[in-house]
Amino acid sequence: MDDTDRCPCLSGDTYGACCGPLHRDERRAATAEALMRSRYSAYALRDVPYLRSTWHPSTRPPELDLDPDQEWRRLEILATRAGGPFDDDGEVEFVARYRWATTGDRGRLHEISRFVRERGRWLYVDGDVA
Repeated sequence: MDDTDRCPCLSGDTYGACCGPLHRDERRAATAEALMRSRYSAYALRDVPYLRSTWHPSTRPPELDLDPDQEWRRLEILATRAGGPFDDDGEVEFVARYRWATTGDRGRLHEISRFVRERGRWLYVDGDVA
């Protein structure tokens, strides 16, 4: 993805001003929401190394295979709890919408995700599908 393209997380910023620097490890997410947005963008771009590196080791799956037919289309942040620059944990509630490329069928994932900050770095722990 080009840095001048609109970021997949729909923050309103370009990829180069939003999730791109996180994906390239040029900077870290300052908040749990920023990490959530960058992980959504990584799913949309199929960036498995980034997803694995931002997943807490205690809950990270041994392998992560993304379905190339699933196209992530839209992210809506519904709520956050804590997860700020001075917090050590937080939650982000979101709805992510997707489409299956071969059939055109659409779906949504509504999740409340949990995050922790360790050594100044936010990590995804797990989530409850709502």
